[in-house]
Amino acid sequence: MHKDELLELHEHMVTIMEYFSEQEHVEQGLFDPYEELDVTPADVHKSKSEHKHAVFVLGNALAKAMSDDEFSDAGRIGKRMKELAEDAESKI
Repeated sequence: MHKDELLELHEHMVTIMEYFSEQEHVEQGLFDPYEELDVTPADVHKSKSEHKHAVFVLGNALAKAMSDDEFSDAGRIGKRMKELAEDAESKI
């Protein structure tokens, strides 16, 4: 995936995060790990690796927001996103 495509994906995922942040049933602080990264789609000067890590961390949080438990489809996706985030972090 090219960096411009990754930035676009990142931007769409942030839009979804904003929607879930407004929902009452979403766990408070769920998106804190993503926000602590301080990497937004507008940060075009940051590396592709940093954006990739941010997308996986955000993907994990979004999957948690949509999952009923760790065995649901979203729960399994969340677990895989966490693994990918850890791998991406090791390459930064």
